Amino acid sequence: MSSLIDGSRRRLQRGTSLISASQIPNIISALRIAAFPVLLAFVWLGQRDAFSWLLAAALVSDILDGAIARYFGFVSKLGSLLDSTADLLTFIAAAGGIWRFHPEILAGHPVAFWLMVVLWTGGSLLGYMRYGRMASFHTLLARITAYVIGGFVVVLFLRGFLAWLFWGAVTLSVVSHVEEFILIAILPTWTPNARGLYWAMKKRGGST
Repeated sequence: MSSLIDGSRRRLQRGTSLISASQIPNIISALRIAAFPVLLAFVWLGQRDAFSWLLAAALVSDILDGAIARYFGFVSKLGSLLDSTADLLTFIAAAGGIWRFHPEILAGHPVAFWLMVVLWTGGSLLGYMRYGRMASFHTLLARITAYVIGGFVVVLFLRGFLAWLFWGAVTLSVVSHVEEFILIAILPTWTPNARGLYWAMKKRGGST
């Protein structure tokens, strides 16, 4: 009897650990969302160093939560929405920080800067109009774009402006959002973690 009880206790503990571990990506995303008003406060107060380090932490954690979710199979619809929300808020905070602390970028590259702002906010708006929520496609191209943008922002605030990284981020933003707009047009129902246009078309072709 005691061995049976011990075995049941161990299974319960393993289940509890699994439930707790599965929430780690969502917790990280929630922390990034919570960091948004703090980042805005740093922008308002002109606290460049504090803003830079908190933004860098948010961008690094963006890579971390997605990697954990995919590697351990913790991907979920809720997690996708939280991650997309955190991504958008972090991007808005980064844009605000560039506007406040690096006005030379707006002065030297206004079209490119505002194009990226319009693409990111426009993609979220179109997702809401189409599905009543953020699209949360998390395509391979979108993830690569987010990493490049994150790298550019971190380098910008901690080291300085790199033109090739900036234009790489702009180019990838345009291409990835064109893919996102096409996916929004062809996918009638909300399809989080759609991987990309190629996989969506392949799946669509296989279902006909």
